[in-house]
Amino acid sequence: MIRIVLTGIACLWAASATAAIDIQEVTSENGHEAWLVEEPSIPFVNLELRFEGGASLDPEGKRGVTNLMVGLLEEGSGEMDARAFIAAQESLAASFSYDVGDDMVTVSARFLTENMDEAIALLRQSLVEPAFDDASITRVKGQVLSAIQADSTDPDTIAAKAFTARVFGDHPYGSMIQGTAESVEAITREDLVAAKEAAIVTSRAHVGAAGDISAEELGELMDTLFEGLPADGPPLPEAVEVETEADTEIVPFDTPQSVAVFGHAGIDRDDPDYFAAYVMNQILGGGGFEARLMTEVREKRGLTYGVYSYLADKDHADLVMGRVASANDRIAEAIEVIRAEWRRMAEEGVTQDELDQAKTYLTGAYPLRFDGNAPIANIIVGMQTQGLDPNYVNTRNDKVDAVTIEDVRRVAARLLKPEELLFVVVGQPEGLGAEVSQ
Repeated sequence: MIRIVLTGIACLWAASATAAIDIQEVTSENGHEAWLVEEPSIPFVNLELRFEGGASLDPEGKRGVTNLMVGLLEEGSGEMDARAFIAAQESLAASFSYDVGDDMVTVSARFLTENMDEAIALLRQSLVEPAFDDASITRVKGQVLSAIQADSTDPDTIAAKAFTARVFGDHPYGSMIQGTAESVEAITREDLVAAKEAAIVTSRAHVGAAGDISAEELGELMDTLFEGLPADGPPLPEAVEVETEADTEIVPFDTPQSVAVFGHAGIDRDDPDYFAAYVMNQILGGGGFEARLMTEVREKRGLTYGVYSYLADKDHADLVMGRVASANDRIAEAIEVIRAEWRRMAEEGVTQDELDQAKTYLTGAYPLRFDGNAPIANIIVGMQTQGLDPNYVNTRNDKVDAVTIEDVRRVAARLLKPEELLFVVVGQPEGLGAEVSQ
């Protein structure tokens, strides 16, 4: 029955996706703020919490502590061990998940409206009183260490690690959020408690809710959920000025196919040219088989199964990046073609036909994202973290449609810098110059 009901709500949202989305701004009695899309047709609520800071708050010498802490939030709280905590969720038809990135700790929750009080009490317990017991710490540490070991043989992870180290250096962005085997082994329970107190603070919380809940109920929910959490945390990291040069760094790895990560400085989400850059990237490398990079690198030359580019808008740095994989004896040609397309786009811009196709796709695909309470809660909390206004969901397509061919040409000339395009290649590439050790 639950599966049938969930399918029904997905269909309901999909059918009404083109209609205006009504986002209510909610402020609780204690001053906590949230956005709400109320949908009472089915008795479920999806709640999305994001706490700014994330793994970038790791103290010096404690890299990986926030990642480990977040991994332990579902391993029991209060007097409950992990098994009891999961059983309590199941008994309430609730589910919680926890995640961490460079800039955010994310908590997602879904529960029956009739069980809302009990579900929120359980969720609060996991945030305020995580068990952090020795057995769980040992077990989750083992999982993280296994992941670190697996990543050491994964070309994509090796490439990402080398690229971020090259670009960001000693900034938290310059190392992987999991930490190293040595840093993870050294983390203590006291470190985990300190990491939780630093990362899960109410002044940096953003809340999105969708489903069968009123504004008044959401306000009461926040006051209950955030009671006992610290208000403030340590300072956030400084912004990074991304500086690169046209170079190819090679990390030797024994594999028949090389993986390359590439990029340079990007554009801020608040920049007036952001939408022009967004549309431009769709044409360059974000539009799947219709994008220029796919056409030139895969379709015309058969050098790869896939190549793409994207705008990476971090809280403290902005990049335009991409990824390609090709056989060791063909990766050099793939890189040459990508550099040429980068330059061609910067110098010539796009055609009207390319622009029209990109805008048609982007405006047509956007409403399909609103296909259920969980995606809606995720979208509206993401809008908050990006500093957007609630009406953005109803004006976003207008902003895409307003982009002209002159806008794209201008931003391409400004943003795409072949003389700064850095490639990090992992594999045994032929014809790319000297190797750089890991």
